[in-house]
Amino acid sequence: MTHYETIFRNGIVVNQDGSGKTDIAVCDGRILALGSAASATADNVVDCDGLHILPGVIDTQVHFREPGLTHKEDLETGSRGAVLGGVTGVFEMPNTNPLTTTREAFEAKIAAGTNRMHCDFAFYVGGTHENVSELAELEKLLGCAGVKVFMGSSTGSLLVQDDLGVEAILTAISRRAAFHSEDEYMLEERKDLRVPGDPSSHAVWRSPEVAFNCTKRLIALARKTGKRIHVLHISTGEEIAYLANHKDVASVEVTPHHLTLDDTAYTRLGTYVQMNPPVRDKSHQEKIWTGVANGVADILGSDHAPHTRSEKEHAYPDSHAGMTGVQTLVPTMLNHVNEGRLSLERFVDMTSAGPNRLFGIAGKGRIAVGYDADLTIVDLKRQETITNDWIVSRAGWTPYDGLTVTGWPVGTVVRGQRVMWQGELTTPGTGQPMRFQEALPREFFNQKSYSKS
Repeated sequence: MTHYETIFRNGIVVNQDGSGKTDIAVCDGRILALGSAASATADNVVDCDGLHILPGVIDTQVHFREPGLTHKEDLETGSRGAVLGGVTGVFEMPNTNPLTTTREAFEAKIAAGTNRMHCDFAFYVGGTHENVSELAELEKLLGCAGVKVFMGSSTGSLLVQDDLGVEAILTAISRRAAFHSEDEYMLEERKDLRVPGDPSSHAVWRSPEVAFNCTKRLIALARKTGKRIHVLHISTGEEIAYLANHKDVASVEVTPHHLTLDDTAYTRLGTYVQMNPPVRDKSHQEKIWTGVANGVADILGSDHAPHTRSEKEHAYPDSHAGMTGVQTLVPTMLNHVNEGRLSLERFVDMTSAGPNRLFGIAGKGRIAVGYDADLTIVDLKRQETITNDWIVSRAGWTPYDGLTVTGWPVGTVVRGQRVMWQGELTTPGTGQPMRFQEALPREFFNQKSYSKS
């Protein structure tokens, strides 16, 4: 009789190509068998009858603020929110203090996250004018998601607003690079359009043209250098239509907040809905949904960017731009699934298969034999109300406070371990850096498994 460490029984397993009831057998952190395991035994049997089992959701854009800004968030609290929300892996951004732009700063973050974060993780290296000669080496470090470039307002030297600077970065690297695409020159010219005390003017200042103009510049540079780019948090219908003709060089991220909130939220939430790029009117939202439906949008990222209440409550424009999102990504999007805006398979494609396809994550993104046993287990019929009290981020709030959703994460499994079950953390942090097919270190091949905790 075959014996496994864990069997997840009776669940409806969903991959990007369809779904069906099957058992998942796990040993040593990896999936060993799929199908009926009725005759097998296991140390642990998890009954998933009535539940859907998805490949572990990967949130490819979060800001966990460590080091230097830990009054807002840190790697432990941010990843705790991730797994409570059904997220098994995150890509974290480089605008920390110090910036993640050197080998020393990057490896310090890897050390800070290992066996402390509750989910697995990768960190971006920030691309700057100063470190361009080092990027080819930095992007190949273990646990590196790639290079991230801010073309619009950001932190210190992370801003690379000029075409020559972006071209130099793209020329230096070989992996897909991620971009915050807003035209800094236009933002400087348009600052007078900000109306003190009126956060809705944020979307006037950071207009659709500001984003679209930068994205057109970015596509031209990608074609000139022959490199792959990833355009983050698309907020305009014009960009969706334009990027449809450039999918050979550009991949596209959209966010739950641009799909869920529109400009009417400024009346209700004020500065709490202030983001870069901004939440816009419903016409843009509908065109982004069109991009989800027709496949122009590749993946979902929350752009979890927490700030304290006091920072958000400064009078505009001194208020901070950003909102929490990693813990609410799964429930808000499952609600859209239940409302018929996208299929469950499309959600899987945008949160696991898509990240695997774009970034070449080794051993993650599918429920398949040989892959890490990363699972997001959800109850599609469960109705819950999202509240500030549920949010574990140090920020302590969500723009979705009071929103009742249908569809809820009930289990988060990272490399075979249940780290969350029915709303409770069940395992101490054992997070490990993700591996990428374009950056597997030579020493990896002499190990049985780097991903094993």
